[in-house]
Amino acid sequence: MNSPITVSTLNEQIKGILETTFCSVYVEGEISNLTYHNSGHIYFSVKDNKSTISCVMFKGNAQYLKFRLEVGAKIVISGNITVYTPRGNYQLLCQKIEPSGVGALALAYEQLKTKLQIKGYFDKSIKKQLPLYPQNIYVITSNTGAAIEDMKKILNARYPLCNMILLPTLVQGEGAKENIVQNIKKADEMAKDSLENSILIVGRGGGSIEDLWAFNEEIVSDAIYTAKITVISAVGHENDFVISDFVADVRASTPSNAIEISTPHINELRQYTDNLMNDLNHKFRTILLQKEQELKHFKKSFEQQSFTKRFEFIESKISNMNQQFQNALKQIIKMKEENLHFTKNNFLLNHPSNKDKKGFVQLSADNKIVNLSQINENDIITIQNSKITADCKVISKNIIDKM
Repeated sequence: MNSPITVSTLNEQIKGILETTFCSVYVEGEISNLTYHNSGHIYFSVKDNKSTISCVMFKGNAQYLKFRLEVGAKIVISGNITVYTPRGNYQLLCQKIEPSGVGALALAYEQLKTKLQIKGYFDKSIKKQLPLYPQNIYVITSNTGAAIEDMKKILNARYPLCNMILLPTLVQGEGAKENIVQNIKKADEMAKDSLENSILIVGRGGGSIEDLWAFNEEIVSDAIYTAKITVISAVGHENDFVISDFVADVRASTPSNAIEISTPHINELRQYTDNLMNDLNHKFRTILLQKEQELKHFKKSFEQQSFTKRFEFIESKISNMNQQFQNALKQIIKMKEENLHFTKNNFLLNHPSNKDKKGFVQLSADNKIVNLSQINENDIITIQNSKITADCKVISKNIIDKM
């Protein structure tokens, strides 16, 4: 009869058989019982409609996952069978996981895009406006690529008044995402005193999705979102869209396009300046003419209100009053002359010497000289000349018809 073996020995023998027999497996199934452990390990199960197997992916391999595992997702696992001898459990040790039917990068892209959209990273209301006339453009890209040279040429041609500050950065491969985040923070610190006149361009030239992947990393999106400087994402070509394009304040189709949309053209500014000068000259001439007219008006008004004008006015009034006085005096003198002439004539007519003319006598009644038309029948009148007076009674009065 054989001697019995220990449970540990049995489990070790099973472990050796399973791990050597199933050293490389390729399994497809649906995720369940998913746990992301604080240690960085991932524990879950995969199942089909008939059975389930436990799985583990340790931190060393989990850090290279491009997408996040989700319950119910269908995946393809590359790995091997291992046995946890203390419990006698076997499990699938995952070395690589791919989404079933879709690429890992494509899935990771959509997962992160959805996550950040929910967090509000793409909200248009928080996007900062580009300054009209930037003074400093900070550029995060490779210092050896063609993109930076094109950007320099375009900036020198379009807007040489602006400074370009290059922060040489890894834009693909190991350490790229960390370097990008580091330089975003550095540019933000450098521009803290001139944020309203500064722009940060984060980008690179074209490449495969793997080459551009650093700009699809969550930590890069977080750095862009929290940056105080206005950020332009300029990655790849016009048809390339990365997560940083949605998070940034402005998306440019290429690095060269980032310079074009962020700077005015110097020739347009020259033309604009010429127009401003023409408008200024026109307004200046208009204002001068207006002030000249006002000055003439004030001068004329001053002249009219001056002492000379007042003296002239008073002198004119005095002259008019003098003329009026002279005219009035002449009228009075003329009237007096006429009255005097009338009195003289009347005196001459009534002079006593005229009374002695033959047939002429003076008629008076009640000691008043009257003429013949003033007496009536039965009036007592006195007739006289220079020598004789006679009281008479009017017997009758007849009107002589001259017809």
